[in-house]
Amino acid sequence: MLLHLTQTHQQLQETAREFADKILIPSADRCDRAEEYPAENVAKLAELGFLGILIPEQFGGAGLDNVALSLALEEINRGCASTGVTLSVHNSLLSNPLLNFGTPEQHERYLPKLASGEWLGAYAITEPDYGSDAASIETSCRREGDEYILNGTKAWITNGSHAGVIITFATLDPSLGPKGVCAFVIESTFPGFQVGKKEKKLGIRGSDTVQLVFDEMRVPAANLLGEEGEGFKIAMHTLDGGRIGIATQAVGIAQACLDATVAFAGTKTQFGRPLPASQLVAHRVADMATEIEAARLLVMRAAMLKDAGLPHGKEASMAKLYASELANRCARTAVEIHGGAALGRGAPVERLLRDAKITEIYEGTSEIQRLVISRHCFPRDKK
Repeated sequence: MLLHLTQTHQQLQETAREFADKILIPSADRCDRAEEYPAENVAKLAELGFLGILIPEQFGGAGLDNVALSLALEEINRGCASTGVTLSVHNSLLSNPLLNFGTPEQHERYLPKLASGEWLGAYAITEPDYGSDAASIETSCRREGDEYILNGTKAWITNGSHAGVIITFATLDPSLGPKGVCAFVIESTFPGFQVGKKEKKLGIRGSDTVQLVFDEMRVPAANLLGEEGEGFKIAMHTLDGGRIGIATQAVGIAQACLDATVAFAGTKTQFGRPLPASQLVAHRVADMATEIEAARLLVMRAAMLKDAGLPHGKEASMAKLYASELANRCARTAVEIHGGAALGRGAPVERLLRDAKITEIYEGTSEIQRLVISRHCFPRDKK
């Protein structure tokens, strides 16, 4: 598939690349070591319009497409994966479903503040006992007059303690399975909303990841997203876009590994010869570069299909599976070529190795992606 980038796409990509080089790369290790949410980076991205990439111009956004979002996310994640996942969740998992399923009133209330960065967005579906099995969530909801009352705990929520608006999911009745799941747009100021423990993580440690606790949380009925019982459908539709976002993150991390490896090898000699002259090193770098390009094209194909309004679940899962496993291969290769220089804390490739792992886990593990892809490969029962 030939990818044609418009002038707008190219300008956005160049802006993101410059921001990554000048702002993110110099600060990434500090955010990681301090486990510090990159508030300044996010504020600067908001000023540049990156928090409203998908939001229409009438609400203060850029009104761009998923190809544009992927171009931006790759560069941002190349610079700092913690900042990248913050941006990805805000755009892919919060703004996108709100645009697709929200009411005009919800659009008017939330989209301008999301586009400007006044409110950061989060997406809360995972629970302590349920991750990939979204149909089995235990957070409950019940209707009381013109409000819903939610009770339960969400876990591993990116942006959770900094978000002003969150899309969350609860069930009317666990016995209904997927048909009982409802989606809600909640605000962090709603009565009964609490931020729980902050997680200590292996990677993307600058990203804010917390539990959210709903204790008789009162949500206006007008904040139901879609209809009652449509929550599971909304969740699955949203996760397709989220998988494109995480696949893009993985490509950015992989590219950062390649960049670091080329820069390191170009300054080193071994047995009296420049390291790039080693066939072993040269071939591994060539493999990295080739596979990164393949992953990038898988991501762009999924993004283009989504922009065209065409089915893209299989393609999103393919991109996420391939890119995330590639990011981990590239990170291991980078560490091995760096040798002892990679083992110290603060070495960029050491951080990239830790950051890469999560891409195989969130937005559906590699096993879930293979399950999704296989279901598209086998003929469906038409009975």
